Amino acid sequence: MTEREQQILAILRQQPMIPQQELADQLGISRSAAAGHIMNLTRKGVIQGKGYILAPDRYAVVIGGANMDLSGVATSELVHGDSNPGHLVASAGGVGRNIADNLGRLGSSVQFIGVLGDDPWADQLKQACREAQVGVDHCLTINGASTSSYLSIHGADGEMALALNDMGLIDSLTGEQLARRDGVLQRAYALVLDANLSSDALSYLFERHGDKAIFVDPVSSVKAPKLKPYLNKIHTLKPNRQEAALLSGRSIDRLEDLPDVAAALHDMGVQRLLISLGSEGAYASDGGQATFIEAKATNVHNVTGAGDALMAGLTHGYLSHRDWLDSVHFALAAANLALSADSTINSTMSEQAVLRLQQELARC
Repeated sequence: MTEREQQILAILRQQPMIPQQELADQLGISRSAAAGHIMNLTRKGVIQGKGYILAPDRYAVVIGGANMDLSGVATSELVHGDSNPGHLVASAGGVGRNIADNLGRLGSSVQFIGVLGDDPWADQLKQACREAQVGVDHCLTINGASTSSYLSIHGADGEMALALNDMGLIDSLTGEQLARRDGVLQRAYALVLDANLSSDALSYLFERHGDKAIFVDPVSSVKAPKLKPYLNKIHTLKPNRQEAALLSGRSIDRLEDLPDVAAALHDMGVQRLLISLGSEGAYASDGGQATFIEAKATNVHNVTGAGDALMAGLTHGYLSHRDWLDSVHFALAAANLALSADSTINSTMSEQAVLRLQQELARC
C-alpha cells in the first residue's frame, strides 16, 4: 500500500462512517482524490463494502512477561539501612505485555498470553491491557500466587541504587499450557515472543508454530542464548548490539562489523533483522536490503519503553502490509514517540501519531 492509503486506513479504523469530504479535508486533498484512493483500496480487498467495511484484521499473539513495575525515587540522598522519604509509582510492565500494549494502541488486533496471579495486581494488568484494546482472555492465572513484580530504588539523581525482581511465575507457562491455547495461536498471522519464556515454552512455540511469522525480542544477553536452537525459525529478530554479537558468534567493535554479523545471522536462518544501537541508530537487514539508520534527534524523557515500541512497530508494519524498510522506519518513529513520554508506555501512541512523526523525522 502507498503511504496515503495507509493514512486513510488509519483514519477509517477510528472513524468507519466518516463522510468522504471530511476524509479528504483531514488529508488535505480533494474529494475526488480521496474517492480514487478508496476505489484502489476496494480493488485490493482492504475495503470490503459500503460504509468502509474493512477486511478482517490479521491479528498477532504476543507471548511473554507481564509484571507490575514498582519504582521508588528518593527526594534526598539515600541513607542505606534507614527509611528514606521519596515518591513511589506502580505501573503495568513486562516486555511482552508492553509490546502488546503498544501494538493495540497502534491499531493492530492483538491477544496477549502471559502468567498472572490472582491478586489485585493481576486485575490492574488486565485493565491496562484492555484499555489498549489488548485481549487477555488467554492469559494463565495461578491461584494463590502473587503476580510478578519488579522493584527499583533510585537516588535523588535518578540513578538506580538497587533492584529486585520476582518473575519466576512465567515458568508456569509450559508447553502443555500453551497447547491448551493452540486455537488462538494457530489462527494468528504472527507470533511475538520475548526470551523471558521458559525453554519448554519456546520449544513448543517454535516446533508447533515455526511455519508462522515469529517475531522475537531477546530481552537480554543472559536470556538470548535460549534462542540459538531456533534461529532458523525466526522471521524477525530485534537484538541490541550485545545480543546480536552473542547470537551470531561475531564481535561488534565498530559499525563496519554489522554487515558480517547480519550475514551470519541470516546464514543461521533469521529472515529479518533490526539491530538496535541505542543513541547511534539501528542496522536493518533482510538478507537482500541492508541499511544503517542514524538516530534522529528527539525529545528524550524515558528510554525504558523504546525497545518495546520498536518491536510493536515492526509487527504492526508486517500486519499492515508494509514493506520491510518502511516497517523499519515506522518502528523507529514509534520508538521515538515512546522516548518522548515520562512513562514506559506513551498514552498518545497511535498509528496516526507515528505516521506524523515518521514524516517529521524524514525531513530531519
